[in-house]
Amino acid sequence: MLKLIPATDRYHATPTNWLSSYYLLSFADYNDPDNEHFGPLRAFNDATIQGKGGYPQQPRSEMEIVTLVLDGELQHDDTVGNRGSIKKGDAQRITAGTGLAHAEMNATDTPTHIYQIWLMPSQKGLAPCYEQKDVSLFGTSNKLIPVASGQKVLEDLLYVNSNSTIYWCNLDADETVRFKTFPIRNTFIYVLEGQIFVNGLDVGTSDQLRATDEHVLEIRATADARFVLLDLPATPANY
Repeated sequence: MLKLIPATDRYHATPTNWLSSYYLLSFADYNDPDNEHFGPLRAFNDATIQGKGGYPQQPRSEMEIVTLVLDGELQHDDTVGNRGSIKKGDAQRITAGTGLAHAEMNATDTPTHIYQIWLMPSQKGLAPCYEQKDVSLFGTSNKLIPVASGQKVLEDLLYVNSNSTIYWCNLDADETVRFKTFPIRNTFIYVLEGQIFVNGLDVGTSDQLRATDEHVLEIRATADARFVLLDLPATPANY
């Protein structure tokens, strides 16, 4: 089953003068009992942070947090001693585990555009940890690029404590990628830009597609497109 959610249905939050964020699932002051999670996907925020703005230290626990930098730069600082700077095309992963506080700041004068993805963990009680990587989001075309995964057989990417995989794709017009899935898995697609055609549905810029009980997704670009695809368990239990 495919569910198309148009861009106009996203919840738009502007809690401060430095942040504009679209919440794709319930988050902060957006509370929809029918949109609290999609499998273990607990939050997906499409955020733009203005220059010199950012999130001050906030406590987190028992959550896997993956951030993709689509434009600009972001600085990370946490209470377990991790510091780092990630730029356009980079990604970072936080295992909040038993607890930490972290800050994410834009120290530059120009806006930073990020996707921040929260996943419920497969295992609780882990020590907090942090990882960042140049995953070259915009460097490869016409294939699904794994960025973060709980499958240790996939190499050279961020490891998440979740039975999930986050893919990125830069798909040229008229090119097609196929994604094989299973009825016990969910698939979540969110389009950064362009237009794709997925199993009979048009999915445009900032639209999202949620797939359940499918076997194959045929994804064709009707215009040059960039999108993120999440392969998820069908339940929060992370089976």
